[in-house]
Amino acid sequence: MDRIIMTTIAVLGNGRVGGNLATALTRAGHEVTVADRTPGAAADATRTARIVINATPGAGSLERLADLRAELRGKILVDVSNATVDGPDGLPADLIHPGSSLAEHLQEALPETRVVKTLNTMLYPVMTAPAMLTRAPDAFLSGDDPQAKQTVHDLLLDLGWHKEWITDLGGIRTARATEAAILFVPHVIRSGGFAPFAISIAR
Repeated sequence: MDRIIMTTIAVLGNGRVGGNLATALTRAGHEVTVADRTPGAAADATRTARIVINATPGAGSLERLADLRAELRGKILVDVSNATVDGPDGLPADLIHPGSSLAEHLQEALPETRVVKTLNTMLYPVMTAPAMLTRAPDAFLSGDDPQAKQTVHDLLLDLGWHKEWITDLGGIRTARATEAAILFVPHVIRSGGFAPFAISIAR
């Protein structure tokens, strides 16, 4: 398919992840709307977008997005969240969907939406500035729709990812592997501090 030069994107979640993605995608020439977690704002933003990015906290994402089923019909949903149970220090301690994934549950709840999982194996600054790391990071794609994954692949290029840093893992079921990688995060942070990092596959 042809490279998309500009598209309408709704970012659900106005925290550090959502704000960072919205700023970078706007800079890349896309028309971006950011919605907070209130139902009305999310529905309005989703209704007018071609692509919707879920940057809401993963623990509540399934319920929030299931309520937007009508607005998400026919759209591409880019899920960058991880559904975790946090420990006493606020860092991820366990998965909410062990043996499955948030992305799989979203696809099941939203059968008329094309869900693509990506950018969930890194700290948020790396999502929009992958070249900041001393070694090349990897961004993984999981999803059942090849065209949707190609569209998201092109968005990653707009965010500064090189095509050789992007790996298509296959169907949405593969998201359970990348979501499980979040369990590395608290140990890496405790070991080296809150410095940008990403999961990378050495070849």
